[in-house]
Amino acid sequence: MSGQTAAKTPTIVKRQVTGPNGTPIGLDDLPPPETTRWVMRRKAEVVSAVRGGLLTVEEACARWNLSLEEYESWQRLIDRYGVRGLRATRLQQYRGADRRSVSNDRR
Repeated sequence: MSGQTAAKTPTIVKRQVTGPNGTPIGLDDLPPPETTRWVMRRKAEVVSAVRGGLLTVEEACARWNLSLEEYESWQRLIDRYGVRGLRATRLQQYRGADRRSVSNDRR
């Protein structure tokens, strides 16, 4: 067989990152692109995937039809309040607290 080159088989590397609950997640574990009901777990998975380098912010926004502002708000809420901050029922409370702190800063 000398002189012959062996056909190279492409290696498939399944990339994973640590999800919001500490378990590994890959692209297949993320919400489907047609997701319209965003519970806190799904939002946190998307943020974890972007932060872990599984996909870029631009790819995430395109995949789930999100605005950059929406994605960034998820990221800010996680940073400030943890995953529980992504609860839809808590958003008004947190936003109200943010507005109050801004108006207090202006005094």
